[in-house]
Amino acid sequence: MAQHRSAEKRARQAEKRRERNRAVRSRVRGSTRAVRAALEGGDIATAQKQLHEAEKIIRRAASKGVVKKTTASRAVSRLAKAVHRASSAGK
Repeated sequence: MAQHRSAEKRARQAEKRRERNRAVRSRVRGSTRAVRAALEGGDIATAQKQLHEAEKIIRRAASKGVVKKTTASRAVSRLAKAVHRASSAGK
């Protein structure tokens, strides 16, 4: 446990950040899951809407430093590729 006042404050700040980061990461995973679920169900229109939302959430997480920028780009790219592939196959 922290002994100094500054260390106690740092511990409090770290805990707040940890909780906030967990919430953001959870939203990222949930939005990604929603896109994948729409694709599994074959609902292309919903998948495209979900992709748009997921991209916003993922990019925001990257800008806040919760996930790395390259990791976020890779996640968005893979989701977009999957949605594009599904919409092309549907035509």
